[in-house]
Parts: sequence; C-alpha cells; structure tokens
Amino acid sequence: MTNDFQIEPLVSVKWLNNHLSDSNLLIFDASMNKVTSNENEIESSQIPSTQYFDIKYVFSDTNAPFPNTVPSEEQFTIEAQKLGVNTDSNIVVYDDKGIYSSARVWYLFKALGFNNVAVLDGGLPEWKAKAYEVEVKTSNPKPKGNFIAHYNPEAFKFFKDIQESSENSNHLIIDARSENRFKGLVEEPRNGLRSGSIPNSVNIPFSNLIENNCFKSKDDILKEFENVETKDQHLVFTCGSGITACILAIGAEIIGKTNTSVYDGSWTEYGTLTTK
Repeated sequence: MTNDFQIEPLVSVKWLNNHLSDSNLLIFDASMNKVTSNENEIESSQIPSTQYFDIKYVFSDTNAPFPNTVPSEEQFTIEAQKLGVNTDSNIVVYDDKGIYSSARVWYLFKALGFNNVAVLDGGLPEWKAKAYEVEVKTSNPKPKGNFIAHYNPEAFKFFKDIQESSENSNHLIIDARSENRFKGLVEEPRNGLRSGSIPNSVNIPFSNLIENNCFKSKDDILKEFENVETKDQHLVFTCGSGITACILAIGAEIIGKTNTSVYDGSWTEYGTLTTK
C-alpha cells in the first residue's frame, strides 16, 4: 500500500480495482437508507470481497436516545475485530449512494484511532460506471482482527459542547443539511422533529461538495468553505443525525483544515432538546 493512501481521505475506483488482491486490504460497504428519501431499494451487488459495515445497528450506541451515536471503544473494538480489522489493515469504505454514509465510517475509524482508511470516491455508482467487476451480495467473513480502538475525545462534540460552541467566536458550526432544512423552510424528515438550525451556525449543504457522485476539486471545495468565511476557527460539523456532517469533515481535510469535530447528535438531538 502506498503512502498516499495513508494521508488522503479518498481513493479512486481505478486505484481500488488495481489493489483488490492486496493481502491486507479490507473493503466495507456502509450503505444505509437516506432519511430524506423514499427510495429504499436494496442494492443486490457489491464490489468483490466486500463486508457490510452496519452503522445503524452495530457501529452505534443502540441504547442512545438518538440515532447513529458514536459507540464505545469496547464496542468498536469488538465489532471491528469481527470484520478482520488488524493494526496493519488498509480499509476502503464505500456506499451505494456515491458519497453518503461511507464518510461516517471514515470518520469513526479516525476518531477511534485507526488512520489507514479511505472513502471510495464515487462509491458503487462510480465503480459500476467504470464497468468494474461486481459480485452478488455475500458476507465474505475474515479471520478475527487485532485492532484495539482508542477514542479521540476531540473528534466529537455533544449537546453541552454545542451550546458553548454556538456562543464561542473561535468556533464555527457548519450545517451540512440542505438550505431549505437549514433555514427551517421545510419540515424535517423525522416525525415530530422541529425545523430550524443551531444559533450562529452557517450552512454548506454536503451536496455542494459533490458532483456526479464524486467529490469536486480541491479548489471548488475551498470556495464552498470560503463562502461561509471560515478563518482559523475550530470547525464543528453538524447535519441531521451525524452522517453527512462527516462529508464536510472529509472536505475540510482535503483543503487542509484539521481543527475540526463533528456534533454527534446533530439536529435530531439539538432540535429535540431545545425550543429555539
């Protein structure tokens, strides 16, 4: 595995196709349904040797009151080892939307002490567009791994942190939801959740970073961040439930911003626990 994999958050489908036989490569499918979409068709094919990475029911705290909450070190260690993750593994994660939930897996691994992970740029749609080989979905189990998670407490923000960040001029909260959701012009897709946004936050819809299923150029991503006048502040990314906020985290890393974190509960938590 080349060093560029270790320092870049993205790999191309061409790169992955050329490295499918690498002995220490693990490929994870992190596909999950969008809460904003009624399209729940299950993809019947996958990239060869793929294992399913279940964000919602395996790699989250299912006892938490809000969805997709970061799991404990112990839980992440146990479940990652089940997928064969070793300390020297190289991980590529993708999803069936192009760029969507795969970013959350990238962020989870980084937050829990594993850096040699990358998102497949364009995901399964791009893989298929290039007519690379697919297989019928199967589990592809691997021997138990030896990776042990070490949580970085700076990676995630929680409700009390966000209340402080909202009033801190050295922090900038950036919301990845659509403009209409950010402005409270449409109802939230989750039943009973009020519309609106976190006070003093700004908006970069995650879709602004993506074109034809892939991330836009570094220059285009930089323009999106410049539009909301990010300076040397600590950037806190939020969204509906902590999934697409991680797309902004990848964008930030692409343009060299490392002083960042993700609000784990995002608007689902904030909108529930506040009235304005």
